[in-house]
Amino acid sequence: MKSAIKKSNSKKVAPLKQFLGKWRIVWMESWDQDYVDMEEPGFISFESKNNGEFHFGNVHASIDCQLSEFANEQRLEFSWVGHDEMDEVSGRGWVSLKNDGTLSGHIFIHGGENSSFSAKKFKSLKNNKIN
Repeated sequence: MKSAIKKSNSKKVAPLKQFLGKWRIVWMESWDQDYVDMEEPGFISFESKNNGEFHFGNVHASIDCQLSEFANEQRLEFSWVGHDEMDEVSGRGWVSLKNDGTLSGHIFIHGGENSSFSAKKFKSLKNNKIN
């Protein structure tokens, strides 16, 4: 199976590889950046085997994802399961790649809150600093 799907007009949706890697969460609609970065710099990451993880605030989760299309926009949709402090939590979400190279997305916590977010690709982790 190829890592890209086709739109009805035969244009290819971006291959999964464009989403791969670790992305720094730089904004969340529902939580301030101090909360997002409480335990470590908030991030979301995607790997080539349709999985990944995210961590913001006290929420750390593993992701199962797949490519899709919604309203003529390419997306990577995901379900997730993890912990918020000691409580097990789960949910769903999606991300899309914007023209400026950033991710825009939304995370839903099952039976709880939800938030839009933006993320930028980690360029360098030298000295634990984000460049």
